[in-house]
Amino acid sequence: MKSPFLILMACLLPFAAQAEIRVTDGYVRAANPKSGAAFMTIRNTGDTACTLSGVSTDAAARAELHTSREENGMMRMVKADPITIAPGQSHVLARGGDHVMLMGLHEPLADGRDLLLMLDLGDCGLLSVPLPVDNARKPGATGGMSGHDGHAGHTGHGTMSPQTQP
Repeated sequence: MKSPFLILMACLLPFAAQAEIRVTDGYVRAANPKSGAAFMTIRNTGDTACTLSGVSTDAAARAELHTSREENGMMRMVKADPITIAPGQSHVLARGGDHVMLMGLHEPLADGRDLLLMLDLGDCGLLSVPLPVDNARKPGATGGMSGHDGHAGHTGHGTMSPQTQP
């Protein structure tokens, strides 16, 4: 069942402003049938800082920003603080570092399917991003899709919500 929040956002998206955030090389993969993770590069092409403070999806009970940290000689995944992306800068969400953790998946992540994520970028608005499920992808590999603007594995610019208008 679709959440009322995502249905409302889908209705508002046709009236969206031009995006200041570009998402490239994104994909989702399963860790097991009940959890997975999303990875991508987020670039701020605007002239103000944007802060990624949260993520939501209808595909899982919870989606959280996580990072990997060494604690007492062991690598652990922990909930991450919001991520600020300065104008003209990028932030990579990758395996072994910052990423989106998907917990309580409603169904296993099947290859070839797209999973819709809603990125909460604070004052920069909300960004709806479809990411392909690619369970076979190796760390550091780029996606098999040919991109435009010279980005291999491009997954789309997403759609910014009306809240991004000044």
